[in-house]
Amino acid sequence: QVQVVESGGGSVQTGGSLRLSCTVSGNIHNKWCVGWFRQAPGKEREEVAHIDNVGNPTYRDPVKGRFTISLDNAKDIVHLQMTSLKPEDTAMYYCAAGRKLLGCGVYNYWGRGTQVTVSS
Repeated sequence: QVQVVESGGGSVQTGGSLRLSCTVSGNIHNKWCVGWFRQAPGKEREEVAHIDNVGNPTYRDPVKGRFTISLDNAKDIVHLQMTSLKPEDTAMYYCAAGRKLLGCGVYNYWGRGTQVTVSS
């Protein structure tokens, strides 16, 4: 049974920083991906970044240069360090995990989310 649990959300002012953590327990596969997604009220869910089991990161344009995704292999935790936060980063952030196929794109296991609120 794979479980995904997020932590680290909160409220900050514009320009502030937060670090989200995603703990994945259980066995997915020897090749896997973990992605961070977000969904703001009234908007569709969008991917923010993902990382694979060897630590290769990918970022979407809105967060490039501001967010850093990293892998702590020893603890099976994926962190998302968010800096220079903007009000438009306000959303519920979800972590998801899945098997790596040709790339990262299929996520079968999802967390319940953690709220990030950035005030101006």
